[in-house]
Amino acid sequence: MIARTLALPIWLLDAPLAAYMALIWYLSSQPHWPVPELWDWQDKLMHAGAFGVLAALTWLWAARRTRLTGLGLALFAWAWAAAYGCVDEWHQSFVPGRVADPWDALADAVGAAMMAGWLARQGGR
Repeated sequence: MIARTLALPIWLLDAPLAAYMALIWYLSSQPHWPVPELWDWQDKLMHAGAFGVLAALTWLWAARRTRLTGLGLALFAWAWAAAYGCVDEWHQSFVPGRVADPWDALADAVGAAMMAGWLARQGGR
């Protein structure tokens, strides 16, 4: 295990997932997004990518912290990221200048599913 090899406490390895979730929360708290819109549905691609990364970090976390493997691990990573996408959209409904968009939540879930499916096909624990 990496934590034992590096003599680090296991909870320290949880930091990337927590930090990334905090980053998403922070960015969704901003009233305006500083990225120019170059084409329609660009934000959906950005959502899918961001929550794909969240699914990958969740996968890595769950692989270290649970006994899940294979499909169970993929479903957990997808469910965690998709649920956080819904929470993020709800959170945005309280931010001035932002709205909760169910299409964004769907893009989050699709991006998370694509990443979890890809990781499952790679045969990773």
